[in-house]
Amino acid sequence: MPYVQDRVIHDADAHTMEPPEWLNEFAPKTVIEYFAEHFSKSSNELLADIERCRDLQASETFRETAEQEIMSRKNFQAKGAWNSSDRSQALDYLGFSSQLVFPTMPNTVLEAMEHEAPAKLTYATADAANQAQIAFCKSDPRLLPVAYIPLQDLEIASSCAERALNLGAAALLIPNRMPKNHAHSHIKFDRVWALAQEAQVPVVMHVAEPNLVMPPQHRNNGLPPEPDFHGGGENFRSVSYMAISSAPVQALSMLIFDGVLERFPDLRVGIIELGAAWVPSFIRQLDAAFLAFKRHENRLQSLSLQPSEYVQRQVRVTPFPTEPTGWIIENSSPEICMFSSDFPHVEGGRNPLKHFDQEVQQMDELTKEKFFRRNFEDLMGAAF
Repeated sequence: MPYVQDRVIHDADAHTMEPPEWLNEFAPKTVIEYFAEHFSKSSNELLADIERCRDLQASETFRETAEQEIMSRKNFQAKGAWNSSDRSQALDYLGFSSQLVFPTMPNTVLEAMEHEAPAKLTYATADAANQAQIAFCKSDPRLLPVAYIPLQDLEIASSCAERALNLGAAALLIPNRMPKNHAHSHIKFDRVWALAQEAQVPVVMHVAEPNLVMPPQHRNNGLPPEPDFHGGGENFRSVSYMAISSAPVQALSMLIFDGVLERFPDLRVGIIELGAAWVPSFIRQLDAAFLAFKRHENRLQSLSLQPSEYVQRQVRVTPFPTEPTGWIIENSSPEICMFSSDFPHVEGGRNPLKHFDQEVQQMDELTKEKFFRRNFEDLMGAAF
């Protein structure tokens, strides 16, 4: 029996779990070596877990119980974590009408590379990762592949986006963190936004490297380190969560105030796995800034809408299951929030549908349908 029954729900946040050889079929030697080096820095525990999960996934006894354990097995243990044919069957068990499928390891690698690696190597890695992601999703139209587009280089980004779109990318992932030398809203990125708008494909941001959410000195508090969701030391904690919205808030503010969403009114922007509790105050702060500075800033005088109206028209956001989704919708707009499971990541929990159903149960049917279905369909454009 599927996890979701008798209704249409789209999953705005799902992932692949990539083993060390994930890019080998698509990457030049320099990229393969770089990716292998990154994995070599991983904990021995992680590498051992990957090998253990390979054995589990090959076991008929383990596979026979995949349906009843579809929301319980996480990360590399999950059915379809890295095998595309298994993923289609997993989606049957889940019952989602579609999944937007993000990378896991390449996402974090590329975010770091944008600030420390040569641009040529960064974009070669992105091209290989995008080919791998699109190939994973190719045999099932319900699987919508996300392609990473680094914003490291003002000239190269658009050609990377064009290659990804030509291969069949369903969404273009850009870093939520500020590029090293320029803004997200730099005028030379207009070609990227134009390509996405023309293809009716959204631009999305997604959480990546946990250690980059806050300055590293926050960990020097004189106390023992706290465990993360996994019980280890490589993911988010409470203090990181409190800062998780800072990067997307900066990026969205620039995209709105510098006129990107004005110039590209049909462009859709998704903010994924970066929380949503910040949205109500953000849209009010946008309008307050607009009122305070419009008289003096030419860029604000060029906007035809209130800043909050761009958010309502063009921005879609996924709350965490632990956030007050009902309150967020009531204090922002029914058009903004979307359902997500984070499958197969452990952070998504074992029953996100239950949490979200409880949050929206008192709302009218149209608002519920927007949350579980319509807002995602609006975000994805050409996919529906």
